[in-house]
Amino acid sequence: MQWLEVEDPIPGVDEVLIDVAAVGLNRADVLQRKGFYPPPPGASNYLGLECSGVISAVGANVTAWKIGDQVCALLTGGGCAEKVVVPAGQLLPVPAGVSLIDASALPEIAATVWSNVAMLAHLREGETILIHGGTSGIGTMAIQVARQLGARVIVTCGTQVKVQAALDLGADFAINYTQSDFADEVNTITQGKGVDVILDVMGAKYLQSNVASLAANGRLVVIGLQGGTKGEIDLNRLLSKRAAVLATSLRMRPVAEKAAIIDSVREHLWPLIESGTIKLVIDHYFPIEQIAQAHERMEASQHIGKIVLTLH
Repeated sequence: MQWLEVEDPIPGVDEVLIDVAAVGLNRADVLQRKGFYPPPPGASNYLGLECSGVISAVGANVTAWKIGDQVCALLTGGGCAEKVVVPAGQLLPVPAGVSLIDASALPEIAATVWSNVAMLAHLREGETILIHGGTSGIGTMAIQVARQLGARVIVTCGTQVKVQAALDLGADFAINYTQSDFADEVNTITQGKGVDVILDVMGAKYLQSNVASLAANGRLVVIGLQGGTKGEIDLNRLLSKRAAVLATSLRMRPVAEKAAIIDSVREHLWPLIESGTIKLVIDHYFPIEQIAQAHERMEASQHIGKIVLTLH
C-alpha cells in the first residue's frame, strides 16, 4: 500500500465531495488488499468503505447538504484519500457528542448491524441473538443494538480479555470459542431451545454449528466469509426448525437501498448514539501513512472495537 498523488474526484449531480478527516478500517479492506474482495463495477479501486470529513462541493441536485457540513459517509470505496465523492443518500451528520474523527468509524457498523439485525432478521424483544466476533467493530455495535431491541445477547470471542469486554458492553453471555464448542454452550445457555437470530461473520466454518444452534423459526444471517465460502448444510434440520439462512452484502447493494438503510439508521440509531445510550468503541488510531500497521492489527485480531485512520 502506497500513499500517492492522484487526480481529484469530481462529484456527479447527486453526489457530494468530502474533504476526508478520517477513515474507518474494516475487514473488507483487508480482503480487498489481498485480492479477495474486488470493488463493484464503477466503484473506486482505492480502499476505504467509510469516512468522515467536511463537504467541499455539492452536485446540482443535492439540496439536503451544503458546503461546510460535517458528515460521515458509507462508501463503496475510495475513503483512503484526501477527497472522496459519495451519493448524498449515503451521508449522515456527525452525531452530537461524537468527534469528527471518531464519526468515521460509525457508518459501516451502524448500517451493517441495523440492516441485518433489525431490518432483515427482525430481532424482537424477548428473543435471543448469538453474535460471532463479539468484540469486533460490528460485534460491539451489535451487542448494544440487540440490547436496545430487548433481546438476550450471547457472543463468541477468542480471548478472556475479549470475553470480559463483551460482558462489559452488555452481553449476557460470552463464550470463549478457543476453550469450548459454542454450539454446546448455546445449547446449555438456552436449555436446548437454541437462539432466534445468529449474526455470523465466519460463513462455511460455522455453518453446521450455527444451524444446530438455531431455535424454531430461527434466522441465520451470514454477513462475512472469514471461515470459507463452501459448506454442507443439513436441510432436514433446517426444515424441522422452519429456519432461514440469509446472506447479505452491504457494499454491493444499489444506491437506493443504501439510502433507505441510512435513513433508517439516522432515525433509529443516531438518537441513541447522541444520548450516549449506544457507545462507539474505538480500539486504536493510526495516521493514514501507517495503514500497514493498522491492517496488521486487524489481521491479528488484536483489536476491540474499531480501528481509525486519521488524515489530519
